[in-house]
Amino acid sequence: LVLKTKKTIHITTYLLRENLMADLNEVIPTIDLKGVPDEKLNQQIREASERWGCFKVINHGVSSSLLSEMKKTVTDLHERPHEVKVRNTDVILASGYKPRSELNPLYESFGLFDVASPQAINTFCDKLEASAEQREIMVKYGKAMDGLAKDLTRMLAKSYELADPDICKEWPSQFRISKYHFNPETVGKNGLITHTDPGFLTIVHGDDNVGGLEAMDHSSGTYYPINTSPNTLTVNLGDMAKIWSNGRLCNVKHRVQCKEAKMRITISTFLLIPMDEVVEPPSEFVDAEHPRLYKPISDGELRKIRLSNNMHDGESFQFITLK
Repeated sequence: LVLKTKKTIHITTYLLRENLMADLNEVIPTIDLKGVPDEKLNQQIREASERWGCFKVINHGVSSSLLSEMKKTVTDLHERPHEVKVRNTDVILASGYKPRSELNPLYESFGLFDVASPQAINTFCDKLEASAEQREIMVKYGKAMDGLAKDLTRMLAKSYELADPDICKEWPSQFRISKYHFNPETVGKNGLITHTDPGFLTIVHGDDNVGGLEAMDHSSGTYYPINTSPNTLTVNLGDMAKIWSNGRLCNVKHRVQCKEAKMRITISTFLLIPMDEVVEPPSEFVDAEHPRLYKPISDGELRKIRLSNNMHDGESFQFITLK
């Protein structure tokens, strides 16, 4: 009884401390995608992407009902037995099911490559024995999130006045559908270790009931909570965005901390540059004052460097940085 009481006090104290930090340090920008002139909106997205590498969006055009229906769908899919989950195999490198592991013991996730393709979604749903209604929800959600990710990328490109801002027309998107197995014993521990995203841009549909996502300020190394409310989405910039922009955009380091003893469900949509397409910055990013920083490289090559060297939070840039 004494041990349980001490544990309860410890958890309560931790949560109070974390909630206070959240109130004091709510610094991650929130951008309203409606009612703002295009030029100003593009500039807001650019500034947040350069300073933080992440921001939150509201009035993004994805309905609250679709967000809720998708969350119910993926929560149900995560109830499948292990022998069904492992049918979700890789389509591209590391795109399939990820079970709980020694590195991330509280985390498991499904992966779905090419979310704008009804055929890809049907194949995924066949393997996981999803219902007809769940398939329909996933098709609508995939189309909406792929469209939003591309709209945000075009806004970012327009902010730099690129000759061709429609850079992402043929880029695919991928889902990562995650479940965090939080419990009283894991409060205060990592739910997902610090990492950067390997792709260009990520939209995170978080869990409104269970927080824990934190972004690192690259200038100080301090972590700040990303607190969301219903119908708010979080946007992260990844490794390929940093390479494409010649270092102008920040590939935000982020992590998930266990702050409550509750299951956490999130859906991330990753906008990817095609795996075999070699990426180098447009001419607008390179001049005498801004020399080229990185070797040309494809998304697939950078992922192989990350995986083969067990590098997760940007260390792989040492292999591509020009001296």
